[in-house]
Amino acid sequence: MDLRTFLTQSSDLGYMAGAGGFASDWTGKQLNKGSYLTQQGQPETDEFILLEGCLASSICDQEGKEICVGFYVGPVVVTPNIARTRLGMSLVSIVATTDASVVRIDNELLSNLMISSEPIRNWANGVLRDALSDKADREWCLAALGGAERLNWFRQTFPGYEDIFTHSLIASFLGITPVTMSRLRASDKHR
Repeated sequence: MDLRTFLTQSSDLGYMAGAGGFASDWTGKQLNKGSYLTQQGQPETDEFILLEGCLASSICDQEGKEICVGFYVGPVVVTPNIARTRLGMSLVSIVATTDASVVRIDNELLSNLMISSEPIRNWANGVLRDALSDKADREWCLAALGGAERLNWFRQTFPGYEDIFTHSLIASFLGITPVTMSRLRASDKHR
């Protein structure tokens, strides 16, 4: 999908005469499978939209254990910079799990566009609200549900993702071991 089409699908930007101009403020980037869009601990000032392909975001603890914290299947806006950076440094690593087409804009430029354009401000604020809601839903899942219920929640929230992303990534995202994930999947097949 091209960026202009993606942006004009939004109710906030669909009627905006200057949507084409807003689209021209973004620059494209191609990622090969396995390439990083961002890396934890590195400087990061961009906002991203994934137009095609798949990405996964993760954090790494001090012992080197990597935990998946998000999935993206294009076309979709990647979690806003304010929610994935601190003091200009990335809190997460985002890797392409397939070849991917991404567009980027500097977050300061986007902030200036938000100040000067109500449709852009409404669109960007909606993206942030959605990201916060998604984060709260996942936190609720991890705090309130057992393993089988977590997997069911994942299937309802992310239909088809079980066929797109590795089961070890999904297990990590759900806070269960890959062995538990395999057992839960196997028990589903016997029902």
